[in-house]
Amino acid sequence: MLRVFRDLFRYNREFAAGTILVLIVLSLVVASFFSPYPPQDSYVVPPDVPPCWAYPLGTNSRGQDVFWQLTVAIRNSLLFGIAVAFLSRIISLAIGLVSGYTGGLVDRVLMSINDTFVVIPQFPILTLFYFMMHDHMSWTLLALAMASLGWPYDARLIRSVALSLRNREFTAQSVFSGMSTRQILLEEHLPYVLPIVFSTTMNNINWSIGLEVTLSVIGFTNIETPTIGTMIYWANQHTAMVAGIWWWVVAPVATVIMTFIGLFLLSVSMNEFIDPRSRLARMGV
Repeated sequence: MLRVFRDLFRYNREFAAGTILVLIVLSLVVASFFSPYPPQDSYVVPPDVPPCWAYPLGTNSRGQDVFWQLTVAIRNSLLFGIAVAFLSRIISLAIGLVSGYTGGLVDRVLMSINDTFVVIPQFPILTLFYFMMHDHMSWTLLALAMASLGWPYDARLIRSVALSLRNREFTAQSVFSGMSTRQILLEEHLPYVLPIVFSTTMNNINWSIGLEVTLSVIGFTNIETPTIGTMIYWANQHTAMVAGIWWWVVAPVATVIMTFIGLFLLSVSMNEFIDPRSRLARMGV
């Protein structure tokens, strides 16, 4: 595994650039554990101070240090995206592998359910979910709701790979040797789809963070939990750009863009790595 990452970093510029950007974001996440201020406390520093030596990213109108608030916000946003991606990967793997390997009636039923979720408008559903659970809205509930909507495209992609694996000789040999369906899926087919899972996970994290930011900016989440979206929400509530407190908006926007680009480059580079011809071309073969 380390050799694969070494070769990717050496021969793939997109992977190298994405790795560097993601490492910068992760350094902010690590810094959040050393924050001198409780993340939800207000007026712990002088408000509306522009960037200076004492406050590298300035302070906001709520009396919070923007840098330390940003470290906690990107940590929560990233954890949210990872949680949604992890849960939706489990669903997409289970449905994709079972549907592709089993075939027949099971395949038709699972793909009918899959296609139903594909055509569901996600943003209106999440907005309706917010109004239904307004008094009980939490980070966990929103993650579960988004995970239940973020799996169908990837499940169909995994199914297409599983369909080809079903007709391979090693699958027939596994059946003749007495392996159960669960063993075949986990031990024989799962390793073949893991590169695809890694690639789609990067895209799903981006999708999750982007949707969380969108919902938070309009106040459709728990606005007391520091995230990139809630930072922008409070900046809008205090009309930061009109008041000239531009650093309050620029810092979270720049950070989330850097996160998007880093994860996107990792996803693109993994897609190219999955294709043997593209990988050999990059290595000069």
